[in-house]
Amino acid sequence: MIYTVTFNPSLDYIVRLNAFHAGEINRVNYEQVLAGGKGINVSIVLKNLGLESTALGFLAGFTGEEIKNQLRQFGVKNEFVQLEHGFSRINVKAKAENETEINGQGPDISEQKRGELFDRLDRLQQGDTLVLAGSIPKTLPDDIYEKIMARLDNRGIRIVVDVEKNLLLNVLKYHPFLIKPNNHELGDMFGLTLTTDAEIITCARKLQEKGARNVLISMAGDGAILLTADGHSFRCAAPKGKLVNSVGAGDSMVAGFLAGYTESGGDFEHAFHMGVATGSASAFSENLATRAEAEALLRTIE
Repeated sequence: MIYTVTFNPSLDYIVRLNAFHAGEINRVNYEQVLAGGKGINVSIVLKNLGLESTALGFLAGFTGEEIKNQLRQFGVKNEFVQLEHGFSRINVKAKAENETEINGQGPDISEQKRGELFDRLDRLQQGDTLVLAGSIPKTLPDDIYEKIMARLDNRGIRIVVDVEKNLLLNVLKYHPFLIKPNNHELGDMFGLTLTTDAEIITCARKLQEKGARNVLISMAGDGAILLTADGHSFRCAAPKGKLVNSVGAGDSMVAGFLAGYTESGGDFEHAFHMGVATGSASAFSENLATRAEAEALLRTIE
């Protein structure tokens, strides 16, 4: 089974405007409300690709109920811990000449509720995969990802980590199966601006030296690079297409990689290509990638 964790899920209110003027009334010409959060996105795309997963994390209030409702509509299983107070955050994403985001805070998470999530994680078994993705809300300790990985260490669970700079660096000692920084995040970890494949590979290998097993680096329109634990490296150009919506593209790459890895019985090159195709399919669509969209792009890569 694949499990995903989203500590700070949201309802994303996505609007498009011809122009955005601060301090004035703005009229939208398109709007959509979607369940959001990196782990949730991974679970939805996995389901679109035909793989089951269970979404974990914390939900609260009327927004939490809508997030669960949307996951049910997608057919995604969930075992979220229900919080008694507050409501899951609402994020506003306004797309006009530029993209403006206003992100909510999210509810308080008590130590008792944190323990309930750990109880759910304790059920994971050898051979399961756990995806840890996204930011940590202010009511959780900064080392929460480390605590989870320490708790599950040496149990034969594949752990995928897609988080920011220090959160990622701090968990490498637990040897995650896969990490997915983008090229800008990778450079930021070492105080560098990376401009060539050689520079990117050099920094990615340093993350392997710190404990990461496989490193997948997304580079938006420049494609992606994969370094595997056995020393192989793969490079893939981005498929051609029009960028429509970059939200969720990185999460879709993670889901596509896991789908390709699972279905091929561990073929890293196929998993890599499926990840690139699925990430691009989401970027070229208003919604998260479907199987048909991902496979159409995969045929242009393999």
